[in-house]
Amino acid sequence: MNRQSHTPPSRRNAGTTRRTFNTGLAAAASLLAAPAIVRAQGGPLKVGVLLPRSGAQASIGQDCQRGVDVAGPILKSLGLPDLQIMNADTETNVEVARARAEKLVNDGAQLLVGAFDSGQTTAIAQVAEQKGIPLVINIAAAPPITEQGYKFVFRNFPTAPMILGDAFNNQKEIFAATGATPKTVVFMHVNDTFGTAMSKAVPGLMPKFQMPYKIVETISYDPTARDLSVEVSKAKATGAEALMMVSRLNDAILITRELVKQRWSPMGVLSMGPGWYEDQYLKTLGRLSDGPISLVPWYDPNKKLSKQLEAALAKQFPGINLNTNHIYTFEAVLVAADAFRRAKSTDPKALAEAIRTTNITENVSTGPGIRFDAKGQNVQLKNSAIQNRGGKLVTVAPKAASNAKPEFPMVAYDKRR
Repeated sequence: MNRQSHTPPSRRNAGTTRRTFNTGLAAAASLLAAPAIVRAQGGPLKVGVLLPRSGAQASIGQDCQRGVDVAGPILKSLGLPDLQIMNADTETNVEVARARAEKLVNDGAQLLVGAFDSGQTTAIAQVAEQKGIPLVINIAAAPPITEQGYKFVFRNFPTAPMILGDAFNNQKEIFAATGATPKTVVFMHVNDTFGTAMSKAVPGLMPKFQMPYKIVETISYDPTARDLSVEVSKAKATGAEALMMVSRLNDAILITRELVKQRWSPMGVLSMGPGWYEDQYLKTLGRLSDGPISLVPWYDPNKKLSKQLEAALAKQFPGINLNTNHIYTFEAVLVAADAFRRAKSTDPKALAEAIRTTNITENVSTGPGIRFDAKGQNVQLKNSAIQNRGGKLVTVAPKAASNAKPEFPMVAYDKRR
């Protein structure tokens, strides 16, 4: 007789239940013990985008967002995978940026992008490194960010010395092309992280590039100031022939109005930062916005992807000129999607490894493409010189990546129709 027939049904069911339960435990344990890369293969990749959508830099942060908004169809046309965008507002505040980065990671972000401002980006980089989450910097130029030995921080944007070096080269190209060269300049800069980094780099780099002018005065100011009449008056009093700037949007508008009010028309405004090329500057000042030359990270108008991005922006945001904010935020998202495609995983470590081997040659920004060195910095980037012309922006240097010739000196403010 089968001994199992003497086993009560309840005990037979209990035994089966225990075996099933134990098997389930073993399977769960196996899943938990499996590498994160196996558990994380389901897409899409969750990308946390941190930008100053409110506060003093709100307009710039909102402009950067447009580079994200138009990215989807373009990435798809390149055969790249979908991304799930998680937006966060840094409120133009370093501590808020840190807190929002931590929240994004806690909410499931597998890669971070941001944050335009060097101070805010520095705080986010610290969070990314601590959490082991890749950060792809869209815009931030302070050199120390990629000098910390970080393993999860990558910057597709030039450092302040890189910006200055190309700015000096492009200035000299413009002077040679127009036959007009200032002998003296006054240097005005914002006193934030970026402006301070630029002001520290200028004295050391000028002799190396053998610039034809000397700086007769350096004037720093608060970018949130609502009155810069004293600073402009001080600059005018130097008698300098040209004005060299590192500014933001609101102060660029204030300074231009003071130049007109105080009847000072320098030979040129040579900007090495945001403000002067932005749509709000152009629209707010109208004909008074013409002339300044911004020597900044830009795009090559002759590249195929540049034309595609420009067309996408014009379609979704009519009347908006393609600029640095869109270009480098779009390319940050491009880096994320490219890494996701190659990693075939949403695991942060796998993504970081993929970003380290990035080699994008079909891109938008000026230069040969996107690659990162051992520090996580793209050292191949080149900057351009762009000039405001009738509410539009044209690229005037370097010649190989330009679509117009420079006009220098600029027309005096009191001689414009």
